[in-house]
Amino acid sequence: MRNRGKVFWDWADPALHTRSVDERQADGTLLNVQVRMSLLGRTELFIGVYGVDEKMLFEEAPESIPGETMTAALARGLDIARLNAPNALRSISIRKAEKLPRAGSKQSKR
Repeated sequence: MRNRGKVFWDWADPALHTRSVDERQADGTLLNVQVRMSLLGRTELFIGVYGVDEKMLFEEAPESIPGETMTAALARGLDIARLNAPNALRSISIRKAEKLPRAGSKQSKR
Protein backbone atom coordinates (compact mmCIF):
# COMPACT_ATOMS: atom_id res chain seq x y z
CA MET A 1 0.00 0.00 0.00
CA ARG A 2 1.44 3.38 -1.02
CA ASN A 3 2.20 5.82 1.75
CA ARG A 4 0.45 8.91 0.40
CA GLY A 5 1.56 12.33 1.54
CA LYS A 6 -0.31 15.50 2.46
CA VAL A 7 -0.33 16.74 -1.16
CA PHE A 8 -2.35 13.70 -2.25
CA TRP A 9 -4.83 13.88 0.62
CA ASP A 10 -5.37 17.62 0.05
CA TRP A 11 -5.94 16.91 -3.67
CA ALA A 12 -8.12 13.78 -3.34
CA ASP A 13 -11.87 14.07 -3.87
CA PRO A 14 -13.73 10.76 -4.27
CA ALA A 15 -16.77 12.58 -5.68
CA LEU A 16 -14.89 13.50 -8.89
CA HIS A 17 -14.14 11.08 -11.73
CA THR A 18 -10.39 10.54 -12.01
CA ARG A 19 -8.23 8.98 -14.72
CA SER A 20 -4.88 7.60 -13.68
CA VAL A 21 -1.79 5.89 -15.01
CA ASP A 22 0.84 3.91 -13.07
CA GLU A 23 4.28 3.23 -14.47
CA ARG A 24 6.83 0.96 -12.78
CA GLN A 25 10.45 1.90 -13.46
CA ALA A 26 13.25 -0.65 -13.90
CA ASP A 27 14.51 0.06 -10.36
CA GLY A 28 11.04 -0.58 -8.88
CA THR A 29 10.04 3.06 -8.45
CA LEU A 30 6.31 3.61 -9.05
CA LEU A 31 5.05 6.68 -10.90
CA ASN A 32 1.38 7.52 -10.29
CA VAL A 33 -0.29 10.32 -12.26
CA GLN A 34 -3.95 11.22 -11.88
CA VAL A 35 -6.07 13.78 -13.68
CA ARG A 36 -9.64 14.96 -13.19
CA MET A 37 -12.06 17.67 -14.25
CA SER A 38 -13.17 19.92 -11.39
CA LEU A 39 -16.75 21.02 -10.92
CA LEU A 40 -15.69 24.38 -12.37
CA GLY A 41 -14.36 22.70 -15.55
CA ARG A 42 -10.66 22.98 -14.71
CA THR A 43 -8.29 20.10 -15.45
CA GLU A 44 -6.54 19.15 -12.21
CA LEU A 45 -3.41 17.02 -12.01
CA PHE A 46 -1.69 14.97 -9.33
CA ILE A 47 1.83 13.52 -9.69
CA GLY A 48 3.29 10.98 -7.28
CA VAL A 49 6.60 9.10 -7.22
CA TYR A 50 6.94 6.21 -4.75
CA GLY A 51 9.96 4.09 -3.90
CA VAL A 52 10.28 0.30 -3.97
CA ASP A 53 9.22 0.27 -0.31
CA GLU A 54 6.07 2.26 -1.35
CA LYS A 55 7.25 5.34 0.57
CA MET A 56 6.49 8.71 -0.99
CA LEU A 57 9.50 10.28 -2.73
CA PHE A 58 7.74 13.13 -4.56
CA GLU A 59 4.19 14.47 -4.75
CA GLU A 60 2.90 17.53 -6.56
CA ALA A 61 -0.45 18.94 -7.62
CA PRO A 62 0.53 21.66 -10.11
CA GLU A 63 -1.80 24.46 -11.13
CA SER A 64 -4.05 23.62 -14.04
CA ILE A 65 -3.53 25.12 -17.47
CA PRO A 66 -6.78 26.60 -18.81
CA GLY A 67 -8.05 24.68 -21.83
CA GLU A 68 -5.70 21.72 -21.32
CA THR A 69 -7.33 18.36 -22.03
CA MET A 70 -7.21 15.54 -19.51
CA THR A 71 -5.16 13.49 -21.98
CA ALA A 72 -2.57 16.26 -22.45
CA ALA A 73 -2.39 16.86 -18.68
CA LEU A 74 -1.85 13.14 -18.04
CA ALA A 75 1.02 13.04 -20.57
CA ARG A 76 2.58 16.19 -19.08
CA GLY A 77 2.25 14.75 -15.57
CA LEU A 78 3.93 11.50 -16.59
CA ASP A 79 6.86 13.48 -18.04
CA ILE A 80 7.19 15.43 -14.77
CA ALA A 81 7.03 12.20 -12.74
CA ARG A 82 9.78 10.63 -14.86
CA LEU A 83 12.00 13.67 -14.31
CA ASN A 84 11.47 13.41 -10.54
CA ALA A 85 12.14 9.67 -10.33
CA PRO A 86 15.41 8.75 -8.59
CA ASN A 87 16.93 7.19 -11.72
CA ALA A 88 16.09 10.12 -14.01
CA LEU A 89 19.63 11.49 -14.11
CA ARG A 90 21.30 8.09 -14.29
CA SER A 91 19.56 7.32 -17.58
CA ILE A 92 21.61 10.00 -19.34
CA SER A 93 24.89 8.55 -20.52
CA ILE A 94 27.86 10.80 -21.09
CA ARG A 95 30.13 9.68 -23.88
CA LYS A 96 33.42 11.04 -25.09
CA ALA A 97 33.16 12.88 -28.43
CA GLU A 98 34.37 10.92 -31.44
CA LYS A 99 36.17 12.25 -34.50
CA LEU A 100 34.24 12.16 -37.78
CA PRO A 101 33.83 9.93 -39.65
CA ARG A 102 33.14 7.56 -36.80
CA ALA A 103 34.67 4.11 -36.75
CA GLY A 104 32.46 1.64 -38.56
CA SER A 105 30.54 4.23 -40.59
CA LYS A 106 30.01 3.57 -44.28
CA GLN A 107 31.21 6.95 -45.51
CA SER A 108 32.76 6.86 -48.96
CA LYS A 109 36.28 8.13 -49.51
CA ARG A 110 36.89 10.78 -52.17
